[in-house]
Amino acid sequence: MTTLSNAPLGRDVDYPRSYDPTLLFPIERETNRRSLQRPAHWYGADIWNGYEISWLNPRGLPRVAVARFTIPADSPRLIESKSFKLYLNSHNEERYASADDLAAILRTDLSRAAGAEVQVHLETDLARLESVCRPLPGLCLDDLDIEIDRYEPDATLLRRDSGSAVVTETLVSNLLKSNCPVTGQPDWGSVQVRYTGPGINHASLLRYVVSFRRHTEFHEHCVERMYCDLWQVLSPQSLFVMARYTRRGGLDINPWRSSHPVQVDDLRTVRQ
Repeated sequence: MTTLSNAPLGRDVDYPRSYDPTLLFPIERETNRRSLQRPAHWYGADIWNGYEISWLNPRGLPRVAVARFTIPADSPRLIESKSFKLYLNSHNEERYASADDLAAILRTDLSRAAGAEVQVHLETDLARLESVCRPLPGLCLDDLDIEIDRYEPDATLLRRDSGSAVVTETLVSNLLKSNCPVTGQPDWGSVQVRYTGPGINHASLLRYVVSFRRHTEFHEHCVERMYCDLWQVLSPQSLFVMARYTRRGGLDINPWRSSHPVQVDDLRTVRQ
């Protein structure tokens, strides 16, 4: 079984000069999930956007693309981010007949590492990319005038609103910060919570989001912790939690978990 002590994250490593699928470092999801009060089932994925994808065509001319990788939440393993970056860079000096040929190799290697089928899309026509940065849709809670005194995740901060009315609402905060469990470096992001169920106290949700500020956990684990804590407090009819983290090393990570199948928009926040 892999351990973080063997991961390339936080260590000086040489950048690869040739294709090497063994650079990918998978991490078992179940290790973290044992500490969560999980619902019986959830849907979701970890969406990675890659902005530093390059290879050579058969004549040695560099090609570039923007990539989208979708790793299903029910895969037994996630992929550590620095190993992902190193693996992608191992293709930089390799020659491929087409972007489709590279995508097929990426799909095979990433699916093997994750233990489930990973979707890969390479967009080579950069002129047609018109992704406009925009805020996550929903009511932003960040201007609430509240006092904060806890900076480690604490589900007891979450409270239902008084009354028993069922509400449907989408709430957003850009104040999410957690920390890499290996390097201690900060991970910055925005979070969106969409649900139908007993109303949650908005101030309590903002306090809860901020409570991750000193927490050390991977992006995917943070989202799953939020989802499980909200599920336990609200017992909602439906729940959707997504975080969009800022870019590091040419990759941004955007995990989401949901009680029902949903179509996730391909948007980008201004900080991404």
